[in-house]
Amino acid sequence: MKRRKFITLLGGAAAAWPLAARAQQREPMRRIGVLLPAAADDPVFQARLGAFLQGLALLGWTIGRNVRIETRWATANAADIRRHAVELVALAPEVIVAHGAPTVGPLLQATRTVPVVFPVVADPVAAGYVESLARPGGNATGFMAYEYSLGGKWLELLKQIAPSVTRVAVLRDPDLTSGTGQFGAIQTAAPSLRVEINPIQLRDAGEIERAVTAFAQSSNGGLIVPGAALATRHRDLIIKQAARHKLPALYFDRSFAVAGGLVSYGADQIDQYRRAAGYVDRVLKGEKPADLPVQAPVKHELVINLKTAQALGLEVPSPLLAAADEVIE
Repeated sequence: MKRRKFITLLGGAAAAWPLAARAQQREPMRRIGVLLPAAADDPVFQARLGAFLQGLALLGWTIGRNVRIETRWATANAADIRRHAVELVALAPEVIVAHGAPTVGPLLQATRTVPVVFPVVADPVAAGYVESLARPGGNATGFMAYEYSLGGKWLELLKQIAPSVTRVAVLRDPDLTSGTGQFGAIQTAAPSLRVEINPIQLRDAGEIERAVTAFAQSSNGGLIVPGAALATRHRDLIIKQAARHKLPALYFDRSFAVAGGLVSYGADQIDQYRRAAGYVDRVLKGEKPADLPVQAPVKHELVINLKTAQALGLEVPSPLLAAADEVIE
């Protein structure tokens, strides 16, 4: 009897062991916050978020199994962004992903302890988000949108596609810390290309429309739109004004060329979001943002809208077409 009882107990323990082992092996659920300055139905940001989630999956993070994503679509409204930033911080995620100055700034006002990874920021040092690119020093790190030298490349590309341009209006956000550097780089390149540079402030739709209309009164004009959240917010208006006044225009992001702008050249932000997943993975595994250097873009993309070029009466040089990452026909 004692032997049978022992065997029964042993069998029961053996049957229970896999369940206990599985319970012990179950991965802990980690929480990631995401704060985006866009509406939930914005296809551009949907694609960027998709690239980030894909990057996480390749690193072994599966939603519902070992990670939970708390996404806040805060639109471009500053008050909504601040509110969502506070809400996300209150959830105590282990890391928050935030796009650009409009979201990173409010997040760092809400917390100096929760790690923040930005896939895109123009100049994080000038904005005060990090102490230096090599040693961020605080709770934020990530990826730059571009280097200031890109401003000269923008002007050069615009002249290649529209050689008759001798006057260029630069649409800039006067409150953006990186705006001065962007504008300065364009100005530096202007004399060698024999171009006069004129700033246009990106404050509101009415001011943009009035300023572009006034600028277009003289001939041989063109536009450059550097990186700014306000530029993205007024993307459709800017593209419409450029078409209305027959102004060749170069933009910092492919979304403008896809929406009807003439040409764009800038960092591949889909790639930036995939790379951001790598930094989030490292933070979740114990590394600190203070020790992760801010990285410059490694992949740029040139997008040319041939339909818009034809509407402007421009013939895009063959070498430029061959160099393009995407040509919209």
